[in-house]
Amino acid sequence: MHTPRPGRLERSDLLVAAQLTALAGLARPGRPRWPLPALVRLGASAAVAVGAALAVASGARLGGDLTPRVDPPAGARLRTDGPYALVRHPLYAGLLAAAAGVAVLRRRPEPLVALGVLSGVLHLKAGTEERRLEARFGAAYRDYAARTPRLVPVGSLLRSMPLRWTGTRRRR
Repeated sequence: MHTPRPGRLERSDLLVAAQLTALAGLARPGRPRWPLPALVRLGASAAVAVGAALAVASGARLGGDLTPRVDPPAGARLRTDGPYALVRHPLYAGLLAAAAGVAVLRRRPEPLVALGVLSGVLHLKAGTEERRLEARFGAAYRDYAARTPRLVPVGSLLRSMPLRWTGTRRRR
């Protein structure tokens, strides 16, 4: 189990600082540099709304256990219900979706670069957090991780669709 050292800056602190810096990069002032078709604007706005709703719902599910750091707080329990039943990091998924929408709506290269940085930071942060959760919760976390995707519930969505794969026939 990870034990933080008092007075020492850790990798997780740097990840939080990088996350905040990337989020600030999304808001960097400047005029739009290219036009945006109405349909793209609508899709980006939907990504902001849905992503923000997912992030807020995920944070609400954590309640007092919500922290920007990768170490679960003392006494925290493993969350596997609500949005955490769909993906292991729904707060990060919502944050990325909302940030992607904002980056597109800004119509500037800098927010798009900030989105790429945020994506990389959250990937590193999720991996570090997962190692800490496994150390804290052991087999319960490993079982949860084995059945739940990290960020995108593609498998869950496909399994819920009423489609049937019949395969292809070989000609003889």
